[in-house]
Amino acid sequence: MRSLCLFILAGALWAQTPPAPAPAPAAGMLPSLPDDEVVATFSDGSKITMAEVKAFYGILSPAQQQGILRDRVEFLRQWAIMRHMAQIATERKLDEQSPYKEALEQARMNVLYQATVNDTLNSFVIEPADILKYYEGNQNKYEQVKVKAIYVAYSDNPPSASAPAKGKKPLSEAEAKAKAAKLLAEIRGGADFVKLVKENSDDETSREKDGDFATLHFGDNIPDAFRSAIFKLKKGETTEPLKQPNGYYLLRAEDVTIKPLSEVRDEIYNDLKNQRFADWMAKLNRETTVQVNPKFAPSASKGPAAK
Repeated sequence: MRSLCLFILAGALWAQTPPAPAPAPAAGMLPSLPDDEVVATFSDGSKITMAEVKAFYGILSPAQQQGILRDRVEFLRQWAIMRHMAQIATERKLDEQSPYKEALEQARMNVLYQATVNDTLNSFVIEPADILKYYEGNQNKYEQVKVKAIYVAYSDNPPSASAPAKGKKPLSEAEAKAKAAKLLAEIRGGADFVKLVKENSDDETSREKDGDFATLHFGDNIPDAFRSAIFKLKKGETTEPLKQPNGYYLLRAEDVTIKPLSEVRDEIYNDLKNQRFADWMAKLNRETTVQVNPKFAPSASKGPAAK
């Protein structure tokens, strides 16, 4: 009975308008009481211990937890009401009626699904040697390239030659591409990159910093074409012109380094756990088959059984 109440309470207890805020505990935490200490006794004589409160508190969202901390008495009163209503529902056998029966089963499956995910992830043991092996075998993932940039902007609708000039005339895409290619030839011929930045780059922010653009990592959210070009560079090399919707970039590698293991150890640990879980899920998916009645889903008769 109590478990049913807790599932309902977890989602509904603080969905209502919360009571007026009461002073929060000084430490912003639940009181430090022994686990076996009774914190409330309900009208039917049932008792709730500190251990039960802490266990329930741990499954709530941060906002719900703050609601409890604002007014512990109101929390326990709402718990008692929800518990009582769940008892009434059971006495009326509402848990055996649709749609409540199905909703309870769905909630149970959801909770057990997540419990299985957590338990499976916690069962994987990642040894230090596993982390080191992965790090040494995937050095490219931990490369970081400090780049300088020249940006040559273009406009899809440049003004006509007869239009009055207002400041710098925008280039067409073809003109910008040709200019970027010319600059690249100069760079590869030994021209000073910073000087070319100051004279040609349309990216004001990086131009003011002598072309300093960013330190990029393999996993950064950058266009694939950029990633492919940048992480092939050696120190001092410059990419071919890289097209973006409104301009071409020339990116020069100022420094190419590998993140030390100490900085990526936790990331690798999580990656290995997630990979093992993905493998486990793939195996589970292969082992789980469903024979579908084609009258229910006509497409089932046109291929292998759904999984």
